[in-house]
Formats: sequence, structure tokens, C-alpha cells
Amino acid sequence: MNVIFADTLVSLPEKVRTITVQTGPPDVRFTDEEFERFCAEHTDLRIEMDSEGEMIIQLPVVTEGGGRNFLLTTRFGGWVEADGTGVGFDSSTGFTLPNGAKRSPDVSWMRRERWDALSAKQKSKFARICPDFVVELRSKSDRLKTLRNKMEEYMSNGAQLGWLIDPLEKKVYIYRPDLPIEILDNPTNISGDPLLKGFVLKLEGILD
Repeated sequence: MNVIFADTLVSLPEKVRTITVQTGPPDVRFTDEEFERFCAEHTDLRIEMDSEGEMIIQLPVVTEGGGRNFLLTTRFGGWVEADGTGVGFDSSTGFTLPNGAKRSPDVSWMRRERWDALSAKQKSKFARICPDFVVELRSKSDRLKTLRNKMEEYMSNGAQLGWLIDPLEKKVYIYRPDLPIEILDNPTNISGDPLLKGFVLKLEGILD
């Protein structure tokens, strides 16, 4: 696969699923508008940027991983629509966190009053807000340490609940503000209470 970066065509090695691009000191990093334009030019990629301006580019997930993502999104989406108290987002959605990082959780949700408080202009960009609930689903190319650091970042930037689902090791890591991480070994389901009232995620087909 090829990516156009800084007007240069870059070929990505076949076996590489994730690349990191160091964009240099603050005065030469992408502006918000440049980052959004770059993402718009490469809609087939998942692109994030950490708080130091380092850009992370991920190729599309393999078919198996895509199936897990689909189940996760559709099962959560059914609850979001029925509940009505918040707005849900899929993995193509980008947020600018308070620390400046631009992240795209696999699934996320925020209370409707927080979403409604954003202007139409803010909603049309990488909104400067951290979702209340975030999920990261580990794929074969993801390093667990990287994902755990990302989960800690979400929590320190305002998330109220986070799930790191790891099908490789059959574990689920549950994050809540100011509480130790809860680690579940091969659970059949997980509950979102009290934040996500009544939501229980069935893990069949996602964790196995």
C-alpha cells in the first residue's frame, strides 16, 4: 500500500501493519487542519497522533479482526439506539483529547448533553472532547503495552469507563477513574453499569 506524506509517495512494506511517523518539533508538525486533510486523503487507514505530535498509521485490520469489530459495534449500537441517553461512535471517529492527542477508539460513547453542547463546527472536526466510554479491541498487530498506555491516556483525559478487550490472551481490562484496573479472564460478558445502564456486552465471537 502507498501513502502520500508531505507530497511524497511512501510505499509501506507488505508485512507491516502499523507505522509511526515522527513529525518533528512543534513548529513543523501538522496543524489541526493539515491533520484532518491528511486523514481525509487516506480514509482507508486508521490514523492517530499522540500528545507529542508523533503520528501512528495503521493499515486495515485482517478479515478476522474486522469481524470482531463488526460484532462489537453492532451489539453496542443496538443498546445506544434503545437507550437514547448518549451518542455512539465507531472506529472511524477521531477525537482531540485535552492533552492534544488525536485518538480513534474502536468504539466510544458520550452523554448526549455533552455532545449537544458542542457547536456544529466542533462536531465537523476532530472534536476537542474525550468520550465518556471507550473500547479498544486488540488485533494481532497491536502491542498490549501500547494499548494499555492508550487506555490510561483516555482515563487521565476524562473518560469514565474503558474496556480493553484482548482476544489474543482472552482477557478484558476494565478501567474506571481512580480505581485499580480490573482484569477478567475469558469472561462470557461484561456489564457497563452504572454508566451504561443495562448494557451487557456478550463476548461470544469477540473474545474467542
